[in-house]
Amino acid sequence: MLGAAPCFDQPFYVGFAVGGFELGLVPDGAPGATGATAYWGVTDAAAELARLASLDAVPHEALQDVGGGIRVATLLDPDGNRLGIIEKPHFDPGAVR
Repeated sequence: MLGAAPCFDQPFYVGFAVGGFELGLVPDGAPGATGATAYWGVTDAAAELARLASLDAVPHEALQDVGGGIRVATLLDPDGNRLGIIEKPHFDPGAVR
């Protein structure tokens, strides 16, 4: 999804360097679509949905406008884990450092 290999990859933690931050994933041995959903900021939610589908993600909750032009959707990765995408028209991801 990120288009980059992890900067740290161990069975107990996988980290990705993204935009000056580290996105850390803790595999707990209990994959699935329950629990918290992490939303990844994107500039074009429809295009990102198509890209993730090409990587074998399955739509879970359809793309919807939740107000103010903000659009969200969730997908299930090939292991059944839920992930979200969010498009916020007034958010500049380049401004976060």
